[in-house]
Amino acid sequence: MSKVKVILFWLISCTWGAIMTSIGAVVALVLICTGHRPHRFHHLIYFEVGYGWGGVELGAFFVVSRGASLHTKKHEAGHAIQNIILGVFMPFVVCIPSAVRYWWREWVKHRGRGATLPPYDSIWFEGWASRLGEKYFN
Repeated sequence: MSKVKVILFWLISCTWGAIMTSIGAVVALVLICTGHRPHRFHHLIYFEVGYGWGGVELGAFFVVSRGASLHTKKHEAGHAIQNIILGVFMPFVVCIPSAVRYWWREWVKHRGRGATLPPYDSIWFEGWASRLGEKYFN
């Protein structure tokens, strides 16, 4: 990615997308203070924490489980693109609904009915994140 695009990404992430990027910066600081090492995925910063879960996007930062697949990293990076598009609306349009949906799906799986769930990307904001990730992070 060209330096101009990287600068624009961070500029928009820190202005229009400042809500999620600020939360991500605080989480990143806490993770660094607790001994977690930051990694780069293209122009984003990410951390690996725990095992066996997916990930969470926090503006220009994201957190994934250790050994997360490339698809998961691209998906979370796709949410970062959504953040620069949706900006201040991102927490309400994508993040909160995504978190609620994730935990609802976990509850359904815990009750033994996981086979009845639609594919993860079947809801618009998750499918959009995966498509953005595949398009911009190859």
